[in-house]
Amino acid sequence: MPKLKTHSGTKDRIRVTKTGKVLRRHSTGSHFLQKKSAARKRRFAGTEQLTGTQSKNMKKKLGV
Repeated sequence: MPKLKTHSGTKDRIRVTKTGKVLRRHSTGSHFLQKKSAARKRRFAGTEQLTGTQSKNMKKKLGV
């Protein structure tokens, strides 16, 4: 069976930790910031952990 290629878009957006957790950034946190409240912008900061089927699919795309 041939080697599977890593999905280029996914490798730039998703990170897998040593323990196998899949982390991603929040969406809509980098543009049109003037209309968003400070509390809302703070919630966009940091990363979010993917779980379940989403996590499984992202690992498959990354070849992990």
